[in-house]
Amino acid sequence: MIYKSIFSGRLEFGSARSFEQVLKFYEHRRENYYKLDIIFKSEDIFFESTTSLDIPRFITQASEKTWRNTVSLLEQVAQFAIAGDLSAWMTDNGKVISQMMIEPQSDKIAVQAFIKGRELMEAGMEDEAKEALSKAIEKFERHALAYERRGFINLRLRNYADALYDYSKSIDINPNKADAYFGRAFVRIGQNDFAGAIPDLEKAHKTSIPLQPIYWKARRVKAECHLKLQEYANAVAELKLVTQREFAPFDSNYKWRRKAWYNYGQALLATGDKAEAIKALQAAIHIPDGEGNITDADIMLLLDSAQSSDAPPAQERRASAASR
Repeated sequence: MIYKSIFSGRLEFGSARSFEQVLKFYEHRRENYYKLDIIFKSEDIFFESTTSLDIPRFITQASEKTWRNTVSLLEQVAQFAIAGDLSAWMTDNGKVISQMMIEPQSDKIAVQAFIKGRELMEAGMEDEAKEALSKAIEKFERHALAYERRGFINLRLRNYADALYDYSKSIDINPNKADAYFGRAFVRIGQNDFAGAIPDLEKAHKTSIPLQPIYWKARRVKAECHLKLQEYANAVAELKLVTQREFAPFDSNYKWRRKAWYNYGQALLATGDKAEAIKALQAAIHIPDGEGNITDADIMLLLDSAQSSDAPPAQERRASAASR
């Protein structure tokens, strides 16, 4: 059976010597072990000028065996890398059949420092995490993922200047990774620069795919920026897509559904579409509480406004809600 196969990501090898070794390894394994039953030829993904394996986004049709062979070979190749990651999906009619995230796990100092920094960050040990991530960068200055993770810590600590530097460095190194654009957008949001955040959010969803949660996060947050700027038609366009998407409970977007529907209703009402605004708000109130602190009272206030014969402008509604 043939499946839709998607690959995206980048692996950095750090030196011409390592690059030459991994290229020879790939070509030998592809020809002699996998009998050419691999999706990629070496010349399609290996780039000597950057000593990297780079797949910005690749979509093809392949058998399950060919997909698994390709993933297996890429997993082996990743152990030569000093930084980076790859993602692979096999889908059938939009349903994910299999998914893999591939990254280096070797004993190289930069690899282990990055893994340690990420683990410390997840444990809430921010100072120690920054130190480990900085060590990864010191050992390999083109470590885009370490810059991105350090940027996230700086964002969380509201060190906006440092976060902006880290995210921008990550983007300069690898402009095809959505996470750094998403993070940099939040730096701008933290500085109340909603207009400045929008281009980064656009890049975040353009450099991701709908199978990734960040694709929908970027659209939802972009809509919130449009609402802040009173660009209601643009907010409607984004939220129409977000609210029509079904999210599994394990998807990080699942807990934001209530706020997305509420914002959709607010944007629709501001554009004068009362009927659709009412439907959106009724949908919102039937969704359990999640992220965003949207209460039943918030929804009912807006719903009452939508159902009245003369709904007040959005600016007036926000002022009323803030005064409660």
